[in-house]
Amino acid sequence: MTQTLTIDIYSDVMCPWCLIGYGQLTKALTELKGEIAAEIRWRPFELNPQMPAEGEEQEAHLQRKYRRSAEEGAGLRAQMKAIAEGAGVSLAWEGEVDAPPAMMWNTRESHKLLTFALEQAGPEAQTALKLALFRAHFNLRKPLGDREVLLDIAASVGLHRVAAKAALDDPELEARVLAEEAQAWDMNISGVPAMIVEGKFMIPGAQAPEVYVNALRRVAEKSRAAAG
Repeated sequence: MTQTLTIDIYSDVMCPWCLIGYGQLTKALTELKGEIAAEIRWRPFELNPQMPAEGEEQEAHLQRKYRRSAEEGAGLRAQMKAIAEGAGVSLAWEGEVDAPPAMMWNTRESHKLLTFALEQAGPEAQTALKLALFRAHFNLRKPLGDREVLLDIAASVGLHRVAAKAALDDPELEARVLAEEAQAWDMNISGVPAMIVEGKFMIPGAQAPEVYVNALRRVAEKSRAAAG
């Protein structure tokens, strides 16, 4: 009998390692098919909560934040793209013309939409939205600081546009997002991705598929033992 585990993934839409980690987790779950399944829920984590609405050019932002050179940045991007391909995901520009500059955006409203999707439509719809946001950011370089762009993305995965707009205007929803972010810090999550399995077992960072396989098997075994 397949055992289902809940996996809460603390993540930001701007984080390439979060997409890579999801790709590696997906590979692990494919290997575990028939043994372990997962209900995945995405939890908010803002890497740059003070990012202005107009955003910031990505390379300039990363050079300033991490004090690295343009050459170091180019090398890291090439390395990440190769790792992403191995994980079955893509960080590459998909357009037919030259790529516009990669940007960093404020992601508060993205997280509000993701919380809305989970509460109103469930984990599968939320994951569809998360993947659409990743693609919009990394592959299509859409301005995720633009509310209309976000609503277009929400509608593209079947969410009700008017309800999504109302969610973005809801201060109580924003309060829940901020409360979840505070909870992440309380759990000593200072970087993402961070996966919390069954509410208490943390797997930090983007791991290789075999690491996820072994960790999920251990959690499943502990859960069965606890259930008696």
